[in-house]
Amino acid sequence: MKLSIVFLISCFWVFVGVDGEAAGERVINAAALFTLNSAIGRSVGPSLRAAVEDVNSDATILRNVKLNLILQDTNCSGFLGIVEAMQLMGKDVVAVLGPQSSGIAHSISYVMNELHVPLLSFGATDPTLSSLQYPYFLRITMNDYFQMHAVADVVAYFEWREVITVYVDDEYGRNAISVLNDALSKKLAKISYKAALPPGAPLSMIDDVLITANALQSRVFVVHVNPDSGLDVFSSAKKLGMMSNGYVWFATDWLPTLIDSSGAIDPQTSNVIQGVVALRHYTPDSDLKTRFTSRWIAMKDKETSTFNSYALFAYDSVWLLARALNVLLTTDENISFSSDPKLVGMRGSTLNFSYMRIFNQGPKLLQLLTAMNFTGVSGEIRFNEDKDMIHPAFDILNYAGNGFRRIGYWLNNSGLSTDPPEYQYFNRSNNSTTTANLSVVTWPGEPAATPRGWVIPNNGQPLQIVVPYRVTYPEFVTKDDGPLGAKGFCIDVFEAAIKLLPYPVPHRYILYGNGARNPTFDNMVNDVSYNKYGAAVGDVTITENRTRIVDFTQPYMESGLVVVVLNNRAKSSPWTFLKPFTWQMWAVIGVFSLFVGTVVWILEHRKNTEFRGSLRQQMATIFWFSFSTMIFSHRQNTVSTLGRMVLILWLFVVLIITSSYTASLASILTVQQLSSRIEGINSLISSTDPIGIQAGSFAFKYLTEELKIAASRIRTLGTQEEYVNALTKGPGNGGVAAIVDELPYVEMFLSSTKCKFSIVGQEFTKSGWGFVFQRGSPLALDVSTAILRLSEERDLQRIHDEWVSSNGCTQSNEITVNQLSLDSFWGLFLICGVVSLLALSIFFCRLFHQYRTYNNETQQRRIQDAVVPQISRPTFRAKRFKDLVEFVDKREAEIEEVLKRKNKESNRSPSSSHNSDSESSHHRNNAVSFTLPETVQHRCAN
Repeated sequence: MKLSIVFLISCFWVFVGVDGEAAGERVINAAALFTLNSAIGRSVGPSLRAAVEDVNSDATILRNVKLNLILQDTNCSGFLGIVEAMQLMGKDVVAVLGPQSSGIAHSISYVMNELHVPLLSFGATDPTLSSLQYPYFLRITMNDYFQMHAVADVVAYFEWREVITVYVDDEYGRNAISVLNDALSKKLAKISYKAALPPGAPLSMIDDVLITANALQSRVFVVHVNPDSGLDVFSSAKKLGMMSNGYVWFATDWLPTLIDSSGAIDPQTSNVIQGVVALRHYTPDSDLKTRFTSRWIAMKDKETSTFNSYALFAYDSVWLLARALNVLLTTDENISFSSDPKLVGMRGSTLNFSYMRIFNQGPKLLQLLTAMNFTGVSGEIRFNEDKDMIHPAFDILNYAGNGFRRIGYWLNNSGLSTDPPEYQYFNRSNNSTTTANLSVVTWPGEPAATPRGWVIPNNGQPLQIVVPYRVTYPEFVTKDDGPLGAKGFCIDVFEAAIKLLPYPVPHRYILYGNGARNPTFDNMVNDVSYNKYGAAVGDVTITENRTRIVDFTQPYMESGLVVVVLNNRAKSSPWTFLKPFTWQMWAVIGVFSLFVGTVVWILEHRKNTEFRGSLRQQMATIFWFSFSTMIFSHRQNTVSTLGRMVLILWLFVVLIITSSYTASLASILTVQQLSSRIEGINSLISSTDPIGIQAGSFAFKYLTEELKIAASRIRTLGTQEEYVNALTKGPGNGGVAAIVDELPYVEMFLSSTKCKFSIVGQEFTKSGWGFVFQRGSPLALDVSTAILRLSEERDLQRIHDEWVSSNGCTQSNEITVNQLSLDSFWGLFLICGVVSLLALSIFFCRLFHQYRTYNNETQQRRIQDAVVPQISRPTFRAKRFKDLVEFVDKREAEIEEVLKRKNKESNRSPSSSHNSDSESSHHRNNAVSFTLPETVQHRCAN
């Protein structure tokens, strides 16, 4: 690029002008580069002249200094733009305003960098101009980087996945579309086709490009071209019938720029852009903007009655330069230029390169420009670290009827909203959040609903769908001689889903495989990802690796890998009857049986004759009763209320235990009939036996890559007969120890072999079958929705039952049946124990109450009969304990009879009161008249 510019410089000679003075005023030169006769130039020209007039008439800025603006017309030519820039550099300009072309800005930025002249562009929007390669480039407009992100947000808002871009193939168009592609990828969308047009493309070329784009499936178009030729794109689209129902058209800021500066819109132009959504630079309403509008109306040298947003940016660029110069002159009054050492050696040349001089204060002026902060007619003028305008925002417009109407806004860092950016700034400062929202859009053709954004390609070719030509399990999918060319469960599901779509999908099935062996499904999926086929329909398992290259629909059938083995009859153990319960459980059952038997004996002993007898008989009764209740064969009847309560609860516990024991023992005996030394995937991994898989299955890659099983152990089996032979022979006779396959296949295999084989262990992968589409295909989402509808309406199950027979074999999910432990029954034992203890507590409380009553009566009788000798305390306690034991052992009927008799005696009327004293004396005499023991007599004699 630099060599080409040097070559251009050598092609002309520039007359060098100098600063002039008039009437004591210093004159500072600045330049403006743009195309006068253009949609942007017709607004920018009057705006620049008005700004210079306002600056020179303002006494508060640039005192005794006149700003002289030199206008240069680039005439839409990159070459002329470069030449005119060189001419301006010979006039000692302190800054250049413009250009409007990004291509010219790229070229002349090298000259600006060399001569230290700031380039203040009000129209160059190429995102790459913000790079460090152009330090003297300063943009006083919106960067297309933000505009392309606004387009991506609108596309994502309407949930479109693909767009077609129509753009001018220069720096302005290519670099912006590159940014759009990156922005869409973040929204899980993409550009499906880039329709590039050269600058000034003829209508015939535009027609050809649009015809090619119209043959694709996407119906969302983004047009990013120059304002002066952009309407040709819509005219061609209208002629080709592409501005009708189902199409979506986006235009970047070029369209509002053209319309805003055109005044009245002619009916023909209005007709071709109906329903177009466009973006326009957002400039807030203010008093300064209102005054500028009034000023514009009063201008006499303007070509249009209205202006576009570039007029506001151009006006503010002049004031930005004036304010920076004002600060520069107050600190350094000398504006000076010096010769470029690199051009000194070329002074003898006829081209006089030495007159192109360096602006000595250029670096300082650039620093002042980037630090400026003021409010202009376009809003706040302030720059970020990338030298872009802060707070970039866009109006989202929709052309309907006779003009644009605003349907929302886009603001950097907050996205789409129907609230103005000023309101969003306020909400963001108050930690408020806004949700993406737009007003109702009028689309081309005025459809009632939002266009879905894509169609089946209108190229005369139906959708090419590849289906596996299966040898095994043809019920799922295989060749058919009918019109479709394929049949099976998978085909019926896909056809049912396609019928539910609101649009037709012409399609054709193409068999994949030779019919001798099952095809490799990974290869089939890869061919879809390489765009060799449009989709794949069949029993394709959804795996992580495959989802990286293609899109799957919602699973229409659940699947997963399982292990299949031959059913071998195993030897029964003589101790199998003990396996249903753990040893802890057996111990607790035994202890609780004795405990409950003892409790019932205690409760029944005083009332029930069946629980009485000699000590030996009673111990035998306890043991017999305790364990006979386990089989409900106890002979003893219970008569006490508490005993019956405890026994009923214990019998309920026994019922639960025996039922659980029976079920567990039956499971153990059943499993023994179907046992194998391979108990699941873990035992299969730890062994060294061969493993069989289905030909073409993803199981090979899963076993070798995920489970690290040696590939030498894997045996590929092509038919069900090979399955049977391999499993029957076993690993010792050239067969396999087990087969790893997907559950739907295994269920059909077990049914066809009359349960000679069985599944062991758990299903160790969880996945499903889905239909395959190319990456980003919108059909995947619509077919997924149709599959969900089929499932909800039970049509999916009906199709399944028509093709796939149910598996009547007993499936052993786990060879080792878990023993029943105390964890499953401790609640029952706890309740039984608490109730038993409660019954014992009630019994003993009642017993002690009877004993106290009975004991008091006995002591009173003894006192009445004789004087009780004074004996030692231990002897007394032993006697009391013996009395208690004898009391407990007595029958309760006897105790009750004694107590009743004593109660009657105590209730008799006593003798008359006048004999009471004599009776008392008589009792005292009788109390001391008994014969004392010899030891007592001896002590008394001493």
